[in-house]
Amino acid sequence: MSTGSKSRASSAELFERAQKTLPGGVSRNTLLRKPHPSYVAHAAGCRVTDVEGVERIDFANNMASLIHGHAYPPVVEAVTEQLKHGTAFTLATEVEVEFAEYLCSRSEDFERLRFVNSGTEAVMGMIKASRAHTGRPMIAKVEGAYHGLYDFAEVSQTANPSNWGHADRPASVPVAHGTPATVLDSVIIIPFNDIERAIRRLDANADQIACVILDPMPHRVGLVPAADDYMHALHDWTRANGALLVFDEVITFRTEYGGFQERFHISPDLSALGKMIGGGFPVGAITGRAEVMEVMNPLQGTPLFPHSGTFSANPVTMTAGLTAMRDFDPDAVLRLNRLALRGVEGIRAAIDAAGVAGCVTGLGSMFRVHFKAQPPSNHREAFNSPDEARRLQFMLDHLFDAGFLMINTCTAMLSTAMGEEEIDALVAAVADGFEKLKALD
Repeated sequence: MSTGSKSRASSAELFERAQKTLPGGVSRNTLLRKPHPSYVAHAAGCRVTDVEGVERIDFANNMASLIHGHAYPPVVEAVTEQLKHGTAFTLATEVEVEFAEYLCSRSEDFERLRFVNSGTEAVMGMIKASRAHTGRPMIAKVEGAYHGLYDFAEVSQTANPSNWGHADRPASVPVAHGTPATVLDSVIIIPFNDIERAIRRLDANADQIACVILDPMPHRVGLVPAADDYMHALHDWTRANGALLVFDEVITFRTEYGGFQERFHISPDLSALGKMIGGGFPVGAITGRAEVMEVMNPLQGTPLFPHSGTFSANPVTMTAGLTAMRDFDPDAVLRLNRLALRGVEGIRAAIDAAGVAGCVTGLGSMFRVHFKAQPPSNHREAFNSPDEARRLQFMLDHLFDAGFLMINTCTAMLSTAMGEEEIDALVAAVADGFEKLKALD
């Protein structure tokens, strides 16, 4: 039964069927919840209705990918028209050129651009381009930062007290069992917002590092922005040592018209984009300095980084993405950021009123609720104790039952379909959750 049809099966029944064909019953582990996932029936704007008929306000927005919410009418109309003309070709399309021109117009740092099919693929391509440009094998990344499924990019994203090593020398910890030791040896892990320790780690491998990859406000490291001096220190180090500074803006691009990098007076060499730029369809993009992007150019012979992809820049995604991004103009960015600030201030007031341990982090149109008295500054501080994990799960379950979808770190990613009514409703529900937690203690 499709999501556009009326399903006769319950979520429990669908999950029972799913476990017979899908490992764990799902294709994304993040969908799992006890006793079973909820299955969607339909959605529009910022509201999603499951097959049981329960409507919820969606603050997850498919992990930050739906900047205008669900079934955004201009995207539906544009994509429907494109479907009449075809979905993918072994020919180029004009809309690919038009969308690339548009994205490059949003930032002076975007001199050239290549489309791919996901944020993971964009990060993977960005790392490979860095290696091709520098001729070096190693990368450096922040402990705990999520950069997708690529072996090298995912190292230490799930590091915990049992395996993360000393703070002066964070261990390269595998995520998937069987990750080759050569992969781990090729990734240098640096602490977030700790200049002295980070530079010391980089200096030890200075002539081997192709790039330092950085999410300027990493979600899994606490959704705390990189400190200005930390960012400048990494930039200066890469310039002095022949490496590249590359940004993962797959999520953070939404924070400003030209991405989070607008907030710093530096330019990364490359950036990875994804999620919202697809208008609800799978997408990624690698963009940055023309000199570096030239490693992908086949017009002067065999490129240093040959690149292709069957569905890269397909016209359905390009049409959806261009339509969505044109409507996420500077006014829309500012409006959504103000709505998020309203939510942050409201939740902080609720924490104070309840007198519980809690804080809120984030910037732009996203924020995260922590069950800690002070905002964390790195992965180790953001890591939840057993009691904090219990409180987090209680709040997520409370909000789900109250009619709200959140990312499973208790993070909200707003959409333009929202207004003050939805923000205030979430604040009230969070406040109620804190009062219930207080009563349980």
